[in-house]
Amino acid sequence: MCATTLTPDCQAAQSEERGFYLVAALGALMSAVGMAAALYMEHSGHVVTGMTNQIVWGLPHVFAIFLIVAASGVLNIGSIGSVFGKTVYKKRAPLAALLCIAMLSGGLAVIMLDLGRADRIPVAMTHFNPTSVFGWNVILYPGMFGLAAAYIWTVMERRMNPYSHAVGFATFIWRILLTTGTGSIFGFIVARQAYQSALLAPMFIIMSFAWGLAVFLIVQATMYGWNGLTVPPALQKRMKNLLGVFIGATLYFVAIYHLTNAYFSKQIAFETFLLCDSEFAPMFWFGQILLGCLIPLALLYCPKTSHRQSSVLTASFLVILGGFIQLYVFIIGGQSFPLEIFPGMEVTSSFFDGQVEHYTPSLPEILLGLGGLGIAFTMTAIGVRVLHFMPKDDPASLVDEH
Repeated sequence: MCATTLTPDCQAAQSEERGFYLVAALGALMSAVGMAAALYMEHSGHVVTGMTNQIVWGLPHVFAIFLIVAASGVLNIGSIGSVFGKTVYKKRAPLAALLCIAMLSGGLAVIMLDLGRADRIPVAMTHFNPTSVFGWNVILYPGMFGLAAAYIWTVMERRMNPYSHAVGFATFIWRILLTTGTGSIFGFIVARQAYQSALLAPMFIIMSFAWGLAVFLIVQATMYGWNGLTVPPALQKRMKNLLGVFIGATLYFVAIYHLTNAYFSKQIAFETFLLCDSEFAPMFWFGQILLGCLIPLALLYCPKTSHRQSSVLTASFLVILGGFIQLYVFIIGGQSFPLEIFPGMEVTSSFFDGQVEHYTPSLPEILLGLGGLGIAFTMTAIGVRVLHFMPKDDPASLVDEH
């Protein structure tokens, strides 16, 4: 018996089981701490946060938007396989869909718990406003959950395999719509000079590709390492090149976005504030551009480092870190710049109109954001443990497909 003889295989199984329960407990603890922080803010009011009447979207929204956008992007791995016929990616479709559901759950949990009255969510769901982008999301988010779950079913259940292409195509279209809706939340806000741009929707789509792939590469390497395996070199090369393309495209859209703003006279003051004269300038240049884009590109394409798995994982981690910094600069920096209520006029009042607002995240906000990560982490760990999400590659499938 395994319990009495303790053969090497049994010892390894017991060690793996203990490791799983430790990982699950860590995720559950993070989730519980986030819930406790939300209850504290619910009871005490947002006065205990760093948010004000000018900065109404704080650090929790940075976590939430990143998780939602990355959830959409990670599903692109499955779309490449089901929609575009790349077999090596199709084998990763179930894991990609699981990560999509997990991160979307974590992101939406943070947003709902940060609203202040999460109990009123059913009111928003039952009173649909078709003229509001937020109203569209009431349809887009549940639809994403349903399609991702159906996609897992059609890919993993053999008798449902004939439907995987159709469901995969529908999922691909839906995730594009979802990310477009997320970007349009900001793009349709005409009162903020940082937003109100048609470029934001496609920029959020390409950012989702980069962030989602970076998350997937880290999770995939962790799963391989947990099972004592290494990612096949041919697959690693293919996916790291794809990540490099997405990083370059993100950098391009960011450059075009700021060049477009700088071209208009009314936007020059904001661009100067964000890129030169504020606390956000170092975050933008050193965090978003250098750490989040340039260094990962160097790691992925430098001949001395590009073939190493450690370089790919480091680049993926930096892309994720750069994504958080990018959203912080975009969301917090965009709200810190004063509203231009009376164009061409100098406004002064006792309500600090026309002045730059400063924001310092509080501990409850940080813990709530980490709680969202904990929810995504726990769901992924349990899902991988219960179902067979480990990709099984055929060496022939790793040959370049033309």
